[in-house]
Amino acid sequence: MAEALARHMLPHSVLVSSAGVREGERNPFVDAVLAEKALSLGDWQPRQLDELEEINFDLIVTLSPEAHHRALELTRSETFDVEYWPTFDPSVIEGTREQVLSAYREVRDSLVRRIADRFGLQEQEKGG
Repeated sequence: MAEALARHMLPHSVLVSSAGVREGERNPFVDAVLAEKALSLGDWQPRQLDELEEINFDLIVTLSPEAHHRALELTRSETFDVEYWPTFDPSVIEGTREQVLSAYREVRDSLVRRIADRFGLQEQEKGG
């Protein structure tokens, strides 16, 4: 979700890539809340952090304590900036479909605010 939002909000010249700590499946609730904003992951499939080791980044943003720890391990001898944006894990929510979607919407909207704040953007702005 964060990758799709960042790609939408940041200039096209900015390389954006995302990965998780553990292997996982694509979450249909992510697709649903992105579609509400006319965004899509396309054919994107989840990747693991180890798959990105050969790519150089200026900034790595982590959303969970586990991801933050792993990113710091991977970049110990590198000059990357690593920022931790504590983010609620909506996959732990149980309840009705609407309750689960609501949790994913909150995460989506929180990420939009964080990206806008971090990169000095208007929330609806799209780079060119």
